[in-house]
Order: sequence, then C-alpha cells, then structure tokens
Amino acid sequence: MSAGRSSFGPRFDWIGLLFACLLTLFIALPLIVVGTWAFTEVWRYPSVIPQQFGLRFWGQTLARGDVWDALFLSLRLTTTVTILSAVICLPAAYAFARMRFPGRNILFLSFLASHAFPKFGLLVAIAGIFLQLGLISTFCGVVLIQLVGTLMLMIWIPVAAFQNVDRRMEEAARDAGATPLRVFWSITLPQAAPTISAALLLTFVGTFYETEGAWLIGAPEIRTMPVLMISFINNQIVVQYGAVLSVMLWVPSFIALMFARRVIGTGAFARGFGA
Repeated sequence: MSAGRSSFGPRFDWIGLLFACLLTLFIALPLIVVGTWAFTEVWRYPSVIPQQFGLRFWGQTLARGDVWDALFLSLRLTTTVTILSAVICLPAAYAFARMRFPGRNILFLSFLASHAFPKFGLLVAIAGIFLQLGLISTFCGVVLIQLVGTLMLMIWIPVAAFQNVDRRMEEAARDAGATPLRVFWSITLPQAAPTISAALLLTFVGTFYETEGAWLIGAPEIRTMPVLMISFINNQIVVQYGAVLSVMLWVPSFIALMFARRVIGTGAFARGFGA
C-alpha cells in the first residue's frame, strides 16, 4: 500500500501544479492584457503584440477633469464610509463579543443578510426607498448604500478580535486598580488593533471598488472611478482610457496590500479568527 501511495503521490503533485498554473494564467492573463493596453498607442489586428508603446493616452486621460473629479470623489466617499462604519460597528462588535443578551445570535447573523440575497435586487429595493426620501443622486445616498455593504466585515472580524483578547491580562489590570477605560485602552485595544486594522483596510478597499450601489444610487450626479470607467467602456470611448483607469484603480489596492503585509502582518488575521 505504501508503494501505491508513493507512485500516486508525484502524479497528484504534478496535477496540482498544473491546476495552479492554469489558475494563475486565468487570473493573470486579463490583468496583463489590460496593463498592456494602458501603455499601447497602436495595436492592430492581427498582430499579437502592440506595434507601438507609449504614454500618450496616460497624458490624455490624466488631462481629463472628470477623471480627477471621480478620483477625489471616490477617496472622499471611501474615507467617509470607512470612518462611519468604524464609529457604528466597532462598539457593536465589542458588545457582541463581550455581552450576552436576548436575541444576540439572531442579531449577529442578521448582518449576513446583505450578502445572503442577490445584491442587485437588494439595491433596487433600497433605491425605491431612497427615491421617496430624495437620496438618489446625492453624496449621502451613496454613503448610506455603501455603508450597508461594510457591516459584515466591520462586525464579524472585530468580534473575532475582541473575543481573542487575553482575559487574564484584563483581569490582572483591574486587580491592579486600572479603570475599565484604562483596561480597554491599554490592554484590550492593543491586542485587537491588528485585526481591526485589517477590517478597516478591507472596508476601505471594498468601498473604493464598489460599483453597483454607486451607479444605481449615485447616477448621474455622483460618478466614482469605477462608475466612470464603466461609462468609458459603455460609450465606446478609446480603449486605452478604460485601461489607464483600470491601472489607476489597481494602485490603491496594491498600496493597501503592502500596508497590510508590513504593518498588520499575516498572523493578525489568524489571531482574529482564532476565537
């Protein structure tokens, strides 16, 4: 039997490697094509590679006022939604992690509701309510619809972080005479901070790339970067404009991932979900 295992083992290793390569190609190929288009000036059929590379379309794209308006609007929206989500969700997450009250589990699972149904159908229903409230095509309306999408991340991940805090250190601090606020600030928060930072990071990146809510609730007055990119594609504007915007959209996520790797560390995610 051991001989059979040893003969099949290398075969399965090669199959696994083949699937890994195919998956990498499937994911990387569209990114390579879009990245190539962003730096292409001439690419005519049937040539496999562009005939001319250059930065001409970068200059034309960055010279457009609507691109900079969309970028600053996206950053303003994302920052507002992330801050509001933290203010609303972190106290709730602490309560879910430390308190026992009637209906706790039902309320906790209810934050999955926004992800348990087809998202676009839910957005259409909310859009009908927003229309009656006069929130369509407003900054506040887009903030509210994007805030709904952050609830699960900003509740579930911090709850795991607060549950994983060493209670013995908190009890020792209280025995030493520390006030509840001092215990939270000096003991609880430092231990939970890396995973909370991960939740904030994921919320920021997810909100920056959110498209359906921003388009359905914000159009035509509110145009974020993803919405602007879609409008370029739908209106059949020069392909390179959309490609340049795509590369510009990659930059925030790349910076965020580097921040996560250096500041947060991979162990923070595991510690947060270890409760």
